[in-house]
Amino acid sequence: VQELSKIAITANKFYDEEATKEAKVQARENTPTVYIKQGGVLVAKGELITEELYNLLDDNGLLKNDVNYWPQFGLLLLSLLLALGLMMFIRQLNGGKFGYNNSQLLMLVLIFIITIVSMHVAGILQSSERPYLGYLAPVAIGSMLVTLLLDMSLAFFCAMVFSILSSVILNVHQGQMFDFKFGLFSLIVSYVAIFTIHKASQRSTLLKGGIMVCLFGSLTVFLINLIDNDDWQQMSTLYALGFAFAGGLLTAILVIGLMPFFEVTFGILSALKLVELSNPNHPLLRKLLTETPGTYHHSVMVGNLSEAAAEAIGANGLLCRVGSYYHDIGKTKRPSYFIENQNNMENPHDSIDPKLSKSIIIAHARDGVEMLKDYKLPKPIRDIAEQHHGTTFLHFFYHKALRLAEEQGKEPDFTEEDFRYPGPKAQSKESAVIGIADSVEAAVRSLRNPTVTQVESVIEKIIKSRLDDHQFNECDLTMKELDIIAKTLKESVMGIFHSRIEYPEEIKKTKMDEENRRSG
Repeated sequence: VQELSKIAITANKFYDEEATKEAKVQARENTPTVYIKQGGVLVAKGELITEELYNLLDDNGLLKNDVNYWPQFGLLLLSLLLALGLMMFIRQLNGGKFGYNNSQLLMLVLIFIITIVSMHVAGILQSSERPYLGYLAPVAIGSMLVTLLLDMSLAFFCAMVFSILSSVILNVHQGQMFDFKFGLFSLIVSYVAIFTIHKASQRSTLLKGGIMVCLFGSLTVFLINLIDNDDWQQMSTLYALGFAFAGGLLTAILVIGLMPFFEVTFGILSALKLVELSNPNHPLLRKLLTETPGTYHHSVMVGNLSEAAAEAIGANGLLCRVGSYYHDIGKTKRPSYFIENQNNMENPHDSIDPKLSKSIIIAHARDGVEMLKDYKLPKPIRDIAEQHHGTTFLHFFYHKALRLAEEQGKEPDFTEEDFRYPGPKAQSKESAVIGIADSVEAAVRSLRNPTVTQVESVIEKIIKSRLDDHQFNECDLTMKELDIIAKTLKESVMGIFHSRIEYPEEIKKTKMDEENRRSG
């Protein structure tokens, strides 16, 4: 077809260079001289600057070649002011202390960078003709990540900072610094996201949060357009609603995608990750259940007790529950040497040296840490497995070794320090609470017919023993919190072992009935 067209089509116009030059000369001669009067308007406000107008301004020396850095300086001061406010809020949030480590602060900075960059990307797509494209910005992504990875209260303050930044970055109006529409939109969707996901225990909750951002974001945009009657345009409003809805979905997708990155990179143990680790299908928990069913049941009971106690003092109850599931995983290496797994069998400790027994018992904490490392479980879980016994003393095997030395007529070649766990002592409230709950559960289970008085006595004795042994010196538990832990554990134990516990009134009534029957 191309070849046939070339044959059929012939040129009927040709470029004449001489005639073109002559035409240019005639046009130049026929063009009247343009005079610019003093005080005349060269460029009207809002007029588009073309190349001709730019050259005209340049010829008349009206272009400012000096760079004005004052706006950038003002923006720097605004950023410093917001950063100072954020720092003061963090200190106030933690009782006057800067409660976050360098890793968490770096993560917070990275969250701010991601949020601001996402706003700028939407801002690049914006124009004065299409301002609604700013609603596509995932402005709630920062608030959601702070809620999930750091703290809900901090997320509320960050939401206000993000709303201020969005009103500046997404502003397309000349002559004003802030656009309240985008600021209000950002504040509302951020708060909605925080309230929706602050108790998230499943990944699907993040998608639910994104949908709520879609709905409330669209509603906010619609209300803003209703209130601003002067700017009411049906198509623009529909576009704004659509982009606000899409922005909510984009927020959920980005948060779901970024969460594993932050969890792995910064070692963050979020509530979502904890719930995943509590799944009984996890290889370590399946191993614990099949090889050491007694230890598995003990760990579940400790989880129930420690979670209630931790929540009562404001600690991380979910971390205590999940940490309890894994705290005795080291017992799977030598299950028969632990009493809860000795069903219908002799106690092997009866026939071995107490020093060897001590070594086997103590080793379960170290073995547990190694197993948790092999399965790449987060450090807080490993710390609980390592610290829940602290440097406590193995009284039973120590006194057994003393008796054995006396029977053999030898001087003891060991000290009390040789019969202590290697530690370290509990470094967090969660590790300390699990250590207490671990001892309480084992002690109460050893009682045949426990009464409320016996339970109270056991709990108080265990806490007092650990306190006198300085096991809480390296964590920030207070005496008031220890008292709350004791009361909470008593109530929880009574709920778990309710079928076995006799109340004082019932004991007294039973004795009176027995005496009456005998006297009768």
